[in-house]
Amino acid sequence: MRLTPPPARPSRRAFLQTAAAGAAALAAPNIMAAPAAVALRCSSSQPADQSAAQFIWYDRFAANLKQAVGDRIRVDFFPNGQLGKEADVVQQVRLGSVDMMITGSSIWATALPELALLDMGFLFDSWDHVNKSVDAGVGAQFDKLLQERTGCTFLGWGNHFNARSVYTKKPVLREADLKNVKLRVLPTPIFVETFKLMGAIPTPIPVNELYTAVQTGVVDGFEHDAATVLSSKFNEVVSNCWLTNHLFSPSITAIGKRGLAKVPKDLLPAFHQAAKDADNYQRQASGTKGKDALAALEKAGIAFHPMDPAERQSIRQTMETKLWPTVTAQYPVTKPMLDIINAQRG
Repeated sequence: MRLTPPPARPSRRAFLQTAAAGAAALAAPNIMAAPAAVALRCSSSQPADQSAAQFIWYDRFAANLKQAVGDRIRVDFFPNGQLGKEADVVQQVRLGSVDMMITGSSIWATALPELALLDMGFLFDSWDHVNKSVDAGVGAQFDKLLQERTGCTFLGWGNHFNARSVYTKKPVLREADLKNVKLRVLPTPIFVETFKLMGAIPTPIPVNELYTAVQTGVVDGFEHDAATVLSSKFNEVVSNCWLTNHLFSPSITAIGKRGLAKVPKDLLPAFHQAAKDADNYQRQASGTKGKDALAALEKAGIAFHPMDPAERQSIRQTMETKLWPTVTAQYPVTKPMLDIINAQRG
């Protein structure tokens, strides 16, 4: 009978190599289990500097995230409409090809027409009134509607630098002076009706054509915020501002369903807290920037004419009687929101 010889004993060197390979294999799953960094794309129509309300919110949000979660979430900012026109980006956020965007609240009215409530003339008295109303439930109710309708989420509620006021060639000191004045307004029904009720001739014109339209007399003036007037040099074609402060339009940050799903569940609380802290910081910074813009326009030669408080109250009552009910009747879900806004007044 033939005997099989016993297997040769491995050398010490071979043993150590085998042991090292085994240890590496055991360690490999742990290396692969390290969480991958999440990268989100954020769109804005404004520039990437501290002169832009939207960038101020983003910059603070990104810094907050960095401090809270390190490199696990990165938000890349695409300024100046690099990812497309705002109306198109809304659809991209809904589809998930863009993760989030910062914009004016009215831009999302195509997806959530109830946002027309926030564009009603003389609805808010100040940015403080806006912020109190948003934080008292208006923001949460709009967010709930948006999630039900589109799956998207309103992540943040900030301010623009200034409320919108009326800028004209000739002085406008009171409502009677606005009668038959051709005024460029945003091309939305709520804006058009607001200025019809004030006696003007509202004329929707694309903002990129506004400078020439005023210069050539197509319109006598326009309504806009001071920071935009300054950055767009519209003050070169007008010389007066009637400080109506007729619209305090929030700046909002929206994130799509797919975008939010990229954020690991264990980081969601930190993600939302970073946005809330960015809201508070941006609101304060915007107030300072707004005052700076008004001062710069005055230095550049714009004559400011404050609206008489009694006249403002009278115009607001006209809007409350003739304009606001048309919105709450068309969108009944906004009536409780209007009640919150009125409750926060004064």
